[in-house]
Amino acid sequence: MILSSTVDVASARALTASGSGVLLLDVRTPAEFETAHIEGAVNLPLDRLDESLPLPQGEASGGVVLVCQSGGRARTAQAKLASAGVRETAVLAGGMGSWIASGAPVVRGRQRWSLERQVRLVAGLLVLVSVVASLWVPWALLVTGFVGAGLTYAGASDNCMMGMLLARLPYNRGTGTGTGADVTGAPGRACPR
Repeated sequence: MILSSTVDVASARALTASGSGVLLLDVRTPAEFETAHIEGAVNLPLDRLDESLPLPQGEASGGVVLVCQSGGRARTAQAKLASAGVRETAVLAGGMGSWIASGAPVVRGRQRWSLERQVRLVAGLLVLVSVVASLWVPWALLVTGFVGAGLTYAGASDNCMMGMLLARLPYNRGTGTGTGADVTGAPGRACPR
């Protein structure tokens, strides 16, 4: 049973080891999940969470521990689950970053660029190209302003629209996943619907 809105790595490991029916729900993209995930976790990307609600009865009898890269997407998922009536949820504090840093075991797959790194690359390229293009077309500087506004919004709201768009690219979908997710699938897998 989960009694807090966040759990640290040690508490999350204790909850999952106790056999208390806690569901580890990883809300990262299938590609991020495929790169590294917690053993026994189920991948249900944040952008597919709404279509999978409500969770099947008994699926998370001991509560849900939400996992993402750093905690932002997991907090968003926690709010969505609360709106759907799932009350016993906790976000893994620090996400996969803290899990890996603690030395806790992970299942590793094909290595890819993280979504955050992809966002930084695309934002940087958009700014660079628009500044160079502004030498010929002054209006190109509007792209730079748009990127700046988007990054400001992402920082203030902890919700990155560019990251959500990049997550939909085939490269970020991983392998062997369908268009939806089903939390009743086998743990440790991205479960097609």
